[in-house]
Amino acid sequence: MRYTARWAATLGLTATAVCGPLAGPALAAPGTTPASLYAPSALVLTVGHGDIAAMAAPDRAVVLTCAPTPSGTHPAAGAACAELRAADGDFDALTGRADVLCTKEYDPVVVTVDGVWQGKRVSYERAFANECVKSSHGTSLFTF
Repeated sequence: MRYTARWAATLGLTATAVCGPLAGPALAAPGTTPASLYAPSALVLTVGHGDIAAMAAPDRAVVLTCAPTPSGTHPAAGAACAELRAADGDFDALTGRADVLCTKEYDPVVVTVDGVWQGKRVSYERAFANECVKSSHGTSLFTF
């Protein structure tokens, strides 16, 4: 008898752990949207004139959301998200394009990226010699 009660208790606890409680509140209220299947990816990109972001007032700012679908105020959200995915979210892996010729004029611009990429907090800052060099870096992420 003692083993039967222990066996029943073990089966009951196992069923509760696997299937959840049989009574109690529902897991999701009717009419609510379930949590996203995608890790959040939402970034704010800014550009300003200067060597460092702390000394430069932002001239432009855009929002780039990549999950579940590309969106935001970035003019080429789809291409920018694809470029960032190809680089595994590593902004330093984006390189300048060889097909673009820029002057050697020194008029520094600084780009900042803050937000969340695939569920991880990111903060990035990079200075470029001029606007042409910034726009030629990668294909579309910094062209805004």
